[in-house]
Amino acid sequence: MKAVPFDQLTGAQVDAWHKLRAVNPLLDSPYFHPGFAGAVHAAGNPVDVYVGTGPTGEVESLFPVHRDGGVLRPVGWPGADFQGPILAPGTAFPVAGMLGGGVRALEFDHLLELADDFRPWITGSRPSPLVDCTGGLDGYLARASKSGKDNMGQARRRANKAEREIGPIRFVADSLDEGDLAKVIELKRAQYAATGAKDYFTEPGRQELLTALLRTRGTEFAGILSTLHAGDTLLAAHFGIRAGGVLHWWFPVYDPAHAGLAPGWMLLRELVMAAPQFGFTRIDLGRGDDEYKRRAKTGETPVCQGMVTRSTARRALRAARESLVTAAKDSPLGPQLRRVVRKLRTIKR
Repeated sequence: MKAVPFDQLTGAQVDAWHKLRAVNPLLDSPYFHPGFAGAVHAAGNPVDVYVGTGPTGEVESLFPVHRDGGVLRPVGWPGADFQGPILAPGTAFPVAGMLGGGVRALEFDHLLELADDFRPWITGSRPSPLVDCTGGLDGYLARASKSGKDNMGQARRRANKAEREIGPIRFVADSLDEGDLAKVIELKRAQYAATGAKDYFTEPGRQELLTALLRTRGTEFAGILSTLHAGDTLLAAHFGIRAGGVLHWWFPVYDPAHAGLAPGWMLLRELVMAAPQFGFTRIDLGRGDDEYKRRAKTGETPVCQGMVTRSTARRALRAARESLVTAAKDSPLGPQLRRVVRKLRTIKR
């Protein structure tokens, strides 16, 4: 395999990227679209693509990553909820071949099992919930759990209450308002501060990344900003990315002053209702222990954590860290340990 800076990929290599995605249904997430890697690279976080070729020189696989000293991490780290190489189903991926030339390890935390070659390096797996929104709200309700149905019903009643007490409800599924995007980032940063999680937006280029994605239009790949207002009040909003029929739920926020209305559920209900109009058939909610994800989901996808390395010390340290996270998550001791989990998961490794 050869590492190629993203902006030095040839037209043939980019074409191969699209073709390999098209033949592998597991790669339908927007995180696997070259538009995501390109936007991250352009925002100032350099992306190298490991390109694997066959006996006659044809491209068989591509894996976009960031290099931090001797450690590789998948493109978009730590904000990429799905990770892995771009390849056709059943294709081998000799991942250990990425080591060498100063590269000592490849770390991953949301890996799809796209190739058997990764299995020896996996230390754990967790579910990533999803919402099948085929057929809009009626289709969702036919598949949802009792809890999901109940919360959607409550969202409708709370929307009526918000309209009476605050002002007319206004939902925009695909907004281009950069002022509202700035508000999303402001609310998200306040949420990070309140929960003790590392602030994703302190790193250079990440606010600019979201703005660039918002300006990316089309159905093949684009940023999607959805907003829910009551009168002039922004109750809830979400910024995500789409590729074809898949919308990835990335940065959801709500106004804490109106938390009693559960505005996040109101926003999700509106998005599910709008899904047929915008061509969405699935909303990936991303890995997480949030109660609303457990209630809303109609299915889930396992994502894996681990590290490819020849260093037994590195592997042991990684395994110990994962064990600590799991122990804290499962502990009955409550919110204090859950805050520890959030901090551990966001530490730059």
